[in-house]
Amino acid sequence: MREKSDMQAGQSKLQEPRDLRGMNADALAFMGDAVFESAVRERVLARGITRADTLHRIATGYVCAQAQARVCKELFDELEETEQALVKRCRNHKYHSKAKNADPMTYKWATAFEALIGYLYLAGEVQRLDQLLQKSFEIIESEN
Repeated sequence: MREKSDMQAGQSKLQEPRDLRGMNADALAFMGDAVFESAVRERVLARGITRADTLHRIATGYVCAQAQARVCKELFDELEETEQALVKRCRNHKYHSKAKNADPMTYKWATAFEALIGYLYLAGEVQRLDQLLQKSFEIIESEN
């Protein structure tokens, strides 16, 4: 069996949360997007579905801006104070990219969610990340 790399194990070279709090919101969201997408793909594959078009369609329901924004809003009051501050900072950040299929406020909430996921991953907060991912899946799946 292959050993997990440091990145797969949630260990990064930027492990100190204090080093990440000031990290650019775009960079955190960039990482969070990849982490969330990977977690979603694992969850969808666990259903036993093998058709690529079906896998893509189901995964899209999780990673779309509307779903991520809804998750972020619903989880906000449950977040720790530092997590809430990060979400607020990232939500209020001026983004230079525009969403294709979402209004600007939905896009900001979704990007703040991705930034939170990226922050937890880069900080090595694996247990907290797993906890929030599980809650996120429950919120999204309760809608469907």
